[in-house]
Amino acid sequence: MKIVIAGAGEVGLHLAKLLSREEQDITLIDSNGTTLASLDANYNLMTLQGAPTSFRVQREAGVGDCDLFIAVTPYETRNVVACSMAKSLGAKRTVARIDNYEFTEEQNRPYFKHLGVNQLVYPEYLAAKEIAQALERTWVRTWFEIHDGELLVVGVKIREGARLCGMQLKELAMQQHFFHVAAIKRNHETIIPRGDDIIHPADILYFTTTRDHINDIRDICGKRQENIRNVLIMGGSRIAVRLVALVGDRYRFKILEINRDRCLKLVERCPGARIVHADARDADTLIEEGIEDMDAFVALTDSSETNILSSLSAKEYGVHKTIAEVEEVQFISQAENLNIGTIINKKLLASSSIFQMLLSSDTQSSKFMALADADVAELEVMPGAKVTRALVKDLGLSRDMTLAGLIRDGKGMLVGGMTQIQAGDHVVVFCLQGAIHKIERLFT
Repeated sequence: MKIVIAGAGEVGLHLAKLLSREEQDITLIDSNGTTLASLDANYNLMTLQGAPTSFRVQREAGVGDCDLFIAVTPYETRNVVACSMAKSLGAKRTVARIDNYEFTEEQNRPYFKHLGVNQLVYPEYLAAKEIAQALERTWVRTWFEIHDGELLVVGVKIREGARLCGMQLKELAMQQHFFHVAAIKRNHETIIPRGDDIIHPADILYFTTTRDHINDIRDICGKRQENIRNVLIMGGSRIAVRLVALVGDRYRFKILEINRDRCLKLVERCPGARIVHADARDADTLIEEGIEDMDAFVALTDSSETNILSSLSAKEYGVHKTIAEVEEVQFISQAENLNIGTIINKKLLASSSIFQMLLSSDTQSSKFMALADADVAELEVMPGAKVTRALVKDLGLSRDMTLAGLIRDGKGMLVGGMTQIQAGDHVVVFCLQGAIHKIERLFT
């Protein structure tokens, strides 16, 4: 697939690096030659210095015969214009990153379609939805629904003393038959496990299960659901504004923001929340603002380090659920090993949304979740696909992947060694990063 990415900012860079590992034909356009030079030597992609809104530059990048044009510069207007130009040159599909929620509203979509923009990606809104999910289900690190919840992938951190600790997966499978452990995150590394792998304290286990057994997963992990009502947000970012707009009627929000001018804007944009001009990094301020009475703490400043440390402080004050925005991908593994409930990363969320377009033309049914070093995808099985030619145990699948579950005739079920995959099944695949498109060939 030929893909052109306009913009080598935080999302564009991450997406270009991710896609270059997937053996795609990638061209990255940006006006900053220094940023592009560092990519040429280390990644399997082409770079082109120039303005994404230049017809000459787009033609030179081969936009006219590209399968996907992705505009992710920091400026939404430039992204929309670049997509419109790319469509006029012949790009098959276009995606624009935006910062304005109004653009995503259903009544406005025909306007962008008329301009030649096939899809809009709003990372801050994706992050707000992820936080809302975390506030609703406090005991999980990750919650991923497939086909309206027919199958669930949940990431849970295993504490010392949980009855799973010390057990081999095959021993666990003999006792329990309502889940599949698709992956284990341990010491900064994601493992696709086998039956003789042992569960250790501090492991993050990724379970595939069905909706009617989700409480059983919670019980065997020794977790409990906390009721969240009072939420303290550190940093009045766009994510905070979208979160309050999304679920402000369910929770009592208090936002601490260090910038006075931003506080005045937040009063207008978040009428249901209490806005406080204060520095949440100060311990006395946190106590004064009632941190000990809060059920959840959400850290959304521009600094990943500040968000991580503040979340750890909130835990010390007895806050049940902490959520931290960590934008440096290299910090995610360290943060996951600490006592922080949920990690939010806009790059991974935006990448997941865009990756759906590569895996399926129907982005409403296809699902994809990018973790720091692994991917979860739903793939439809085509007639005659290799994966249908034998029982799962006889397919000789590589060790960097596992078939975690499937949807057949609208019903979710787990996959075992004796499962026979059929054409038309939607299979949930868990794999190490960089393997998804090699795996996709088994299904087509």
